[in-house]
Amino acid sequence: MARFELKLPKMGESVAEATITNWLKEVGDTIEADEAVLEIATDKVDSEVPSEVSGVLVEKLFQKDDLVQVGQTIAIIEISGGVVVEAPATETTTTTNNIQAVENTITAAKETVAQDFSNSEKFFSPLVKNIAKEEGISVAELESMNGSGKEGRVTKDDILNYIKNRSSQPAVVPAVAQAQASAAPVKAAEAPKAAPVSVNGGDEIIEMDRMRKLISGYMVASVQTSAHVQSFIEVDVTNIVKWRDKVKNAFEKREGEKLTFTPIFMEAVAKALKDFPGMNISVDGDYIIKKKNINLGMAAALPNGNLIVPVIKNADQLNIVGMAKAVNDLGNRAKAGKLKPDDTQGGTYTVTNVGTFGSVFGTPIINQPQVGILALGAIRKVPAVIETPEGDFIGIRQKMFLSHSYDHRVVDGALGGSFVKRVAEYLEAFDVNRDY
Repeated sequence: MARFELKLPKMGESVAEATITNWLKEVGDTIEADEAVLEIATDKVDSEVPSEVSGVLVEKLFQKDDLVQVGQTIAIIEISGGVVVEAPATETTTTTNNIQAVENTITAAKETVAQDFSNSEKFFSPLVKNIAKEEGISVAELESMNGSGKEGRVTKDDILNYIKNRSSQPAVVPAVAQAQASAAPVKAAEAPKAAPVSVNGGDEIIEMDRMRKLISGYMVASVQTSAHVQSFIEVDVTNIVKWRDKVKNAFEKREGEKLTFTPIFMEAVAKALKDFPGMNISVDGDYIIKKKNINLGMAAALPNGNLIVPVIKNADQLNIVGMAKAVNDLGNRAKAGKLKPDDTQGGTYTVTNVGTFGSVFGTPIINQPQVGILALGAIRKVPAVIETPEGDFIGIRQKMFLSHSYDHRVVDGALGGSFVKRVAEYLEAFDVNRDY
């Protein structure tokens, strides 16, 4: 019988690893070609890994919650034949794995010391903490590392380099393990953080799911990284409302797509970013990176209440039909949990529609490493002063607020305010007689 190596496939240009969240098949189970074997999660989306062959699962090389590098073999499937079959090389990327090199020397320390990063005063990303737990790196070791990230934070490369250097110096590893073991009595006194207990017995206590924990970390890190400041502007969108009411039925009949307000707003944002490229940037330490493409992130709420930000690539090159198709496609696949890792990568600016939930305006948190995010408020009928050559009068208009949060480290009020004003100008100048 031949043995097929099921590898973690390449999932996107910037995705190097994933966490196994669930095995759908157990050892001994029969698997059909293209049938899902396990579920994985990156820091953005969840997906399944299907088998490329039919056979029987004979070995699982990783367990639930293990972090796996792209290109690593995660399972062995037995098929008919007489040789070991590897997955096509075009779909994999080789990544150095130091776990086996240090596993034997740190096993005792890992079993003795329970790692609890909650009491650390430093911020560590979920990925860095996962690697630390896998490698048996203590909190003290992690805190002692010199990080190369923003504000000295430890990055994935920092911790992997630390592991590599540690594994190349055998004399040091036992010393670390010995230090960890000697600290065991102290650590043992620090009991693992217990789950909260309801005082009156009537409260329901629910642990955050994986995605909510990630979102929590991202939001806190963003506020700690960027100097958030906001600008607000009220926009008259009466012409847009009239135009959409006039064409939405014909649009859906001809294009097979519903026409919402979102693609119209996205079109205006993309135009404004071309006018103000200083908003289409990211920050890396003391450097500013000017983005060539305009890729609009579209914050979307999932059915379980979590948030995800799929990205419309090259949004400035789309007409209203293309924008509507992109918005609907990403929105539908987000709700169905069918987004691919690439769908959430490469965003240069983000838009969130808080008006969907009835909010008049909001103060959104920047999606790092971007420098701005625009919140769209609810459209409301309000009395307004209408200026005409014959004089001013009061009328009913459709209005909304735009709330622009931007990073004051690199975006001053003049740029941040001018950008959101330009978006408003595009919306108010919307041609009610335009075609689609």
